[in-house]
Amino acid sequence: MTKKDMVRSIADKLDMPQLRTKEIVQETFDAIIETLLEEKRIELRNFGVFEVKKRAARKARNPRTGEPVEVKERYVVTFKPGKVMEEKVHETMIKAEKKKKK
Repeated sequence: MTKKDMVRSIADKLDMPQLRTKEIVQETFDAIIETLLEEKRIELRNFGVFEVKKRAARKARNPRTGEPVEVKERYVVTFKPGKVMEEKVHETMIKAEKKKKK
């Protein structure tokens, strides 16, 4: 699903214009990014936690040549799903698998 698909789906459910819905969705994403930049962590109850973490420098290998490569330290955004999200996804996927087997 793309952001465009998400906007279309939300706009249809809420009977709102897609342009206005797109603005709201983008503002939400921007707010998440701003919070990560300022506070390094954002917790969305029943959804999950986004967090900025520092990855240490390490040695890796170029998969094509096999040559060792130095990877510099960097900051990455991690996501840990909330309990409600994990349970819902798990249950839905199990039901989908059972339907496929029939």
